[in-house]
Amino acid sequence: MKRSYPDQLGGHLAIAGAYTIFGLNIVFCKDIANAQAVSPIVLFTLRAIGASSLLWLLSLFTPKEKVDRGDFPKILLASCVGLFIPQFTFLLAITMSTSIDTAILSTLGPIFTMFFAFFFLGEPITGKKAGGVALSFAGVIFLIFNSVHQGGAASTSPFGILLLLLNSLSFALYLGAFRPLISKYSVVTFMKWMFLFSLILSLPFSIKGLIATDYASIPANVKWEIGYLIVFATFVAYFLIPLGQKRLRPTLVSMYTYLQPVIAAVVSILSGMDVLTWQKLLATILIVGGVIMVSRSRALSWPR
Repeated sequence: MKRSYPDQLGGHLAIAGAYTIFGLNIVFCKDIANAQAVSPIVLFTLRAIGASSLLWLLSLFTPKEKVDRGDFPKILLASCVGLFIPQFTFLLAITMSTSIDTAILSTLGPIFTMFFAFFFLGEPITGKKAGGVALSFAGVIFLIFNSVHQGGAASTSPFGILLLLLNSLSFALYLGAFRPLISKYSVVTFMKWMFLFSLILSLPFSIKGLIATDYASIPANVKWEIGYLIVFATFVAYFLIPLGQKRLRPTLVSMYTYLQPVIAAVVSILSGMDVLTWQKLLATILIVGGVIMVSRSRALSWPR
């Protein structure tokens, strides 16, 4: 059955909200990494602990929902490719990659998602959809090369490139392969198990660091940034993404990745770190135009 306009609009707002949060999160993650207050794996585990606690607490106030026993291995796999691998590889990659290389490689996500959605869900790769992805991709690259970039490593290591590619591939696989499973359960039920499994996956690698970290010595501003990372960039954003996934096709969901450099540019302009130029306006028009092209592709309508 085809989704109604209000339902699709709700999906767009949910995904736009999530990727706006992610756009701000890139800046905070770089500050946390530069402060060297906590290791990437410890930071991931703190995110998993915080999000798991909030989601399981929230589940006490929502209708109880039983998960089929056969779906637990699938949710575990979804947690691995949708949370553990992409989050951990990103947190590790930003310590060994420049800002511009991180931004460029992150643009590959929608391209990967388009092919995974075709392979797993049979979502056709139409000319309009491919053109929209290409248009937004061009806009992002144009924006990246016409913006001020600060922070990150002095140079990008080959391992950093590998981690960023793994990050894009893993999350694209999650978007492209797991929509039927996500649609089967409520957001709270699905995400509380997702984060619990990701916490279990990370503990063997992070338990020593969790104990050894000197939390009292972490600067106050970094503590606030970690708090934002846990509450907004983890709990809120990953709560919004499944809401959008239930209403929009995977390729369109992934297209909102291209909002992140736009948000970063807006923040830089508002904070006085950058200035508004015609290049940035043109890049934004290209990015938004590509998203509109993909959203209007007939292949994105839901099957009857």
